[in-house]
Amino acid sequence: MKNTFLKTKNVKMFTTLMDTLKNLPVNVPKMALVYGEQGLGKTETLLWWVMQNYDIAIYVRANNKMTSRWLMHDILSQLDTSRYGRLEDNFNAIEKQLKVNPKIIIVDEVDYLIANKSIETLRDIHDKTGIPIVLVGMADCDRKLSKLSHIYGRLYSILKFQAFNKQDINEIVTSLSDIEFSDDAIDFIANKTNKFREIAKIIDKIEKLSKTNSIDYVDAEVIRNLLYERKNIATLQTPKYVQFG
Repeated sequence: MKNTFLKTKNVKMFTTLMDTLKNLPVNVPKMALVYGEQGLGKTETLLWWVMQNYDIAIYVRANNKMTSRWLMHDILSQLDTSRYGRLEDNFNAIEKQLKVNPKIIIVDEVDYLIANKSIETLRDIHDKTGIPIVLVGMADCDRKLSKLSHIYGRLYSILKFQAFNKQDINEIVTSLSDIEFSDDAIDFIANKTNKFREIAKIIDKIEKLSKTNSIDYVDAEVIRNLLYERKNIATLQTPKYVQFG
């Protein structure tokens, strides 16, 4: 499978959002929410964008039962700044560093911070520094955050990652796979899942099984046999098609 980062419609919408946040006036709230079901490539998109913009952004992943102290320590670590014992000292260090060298903070798995109220720390950092903070969460994160009106009201934009349609899935498969998939094979995958993570797993499995069985073109019937072993793969007679490359 090719090591290719796909700029899907979700990626393009996220890039547009980040460009907008970077250029907002000083007096406009710069918090944003990105949310959606698991498996749609949210984390991969965040990491890709931060790698492309490492000089102006940091990525922090929240964890279960993450306290404000823990969160601030992770932020300080990403800012390459010393950590302290007292909460006040940690907060002051973050504020000072971000005012000297502003960076966008992207916080993944923010649902954990909503649950234990550590998200208030992010609001305070935003209010003190004016830097953009992007909250990234699961499918019901928007509903959870809407209950915190003092934070929800600071959101400049809300972006929901959408499930892929057949056209998206066709682009994903053809861009990532080293073997050729027929139209009905794409349909088969589209009917099975519309999550990027699951699509990538199917492609990887099909490619490995195809290599073992010397297959360079797959249609829906071949996929069924490869995935579900409904008949002995050695008996499959695959059509002779021109290979890619």
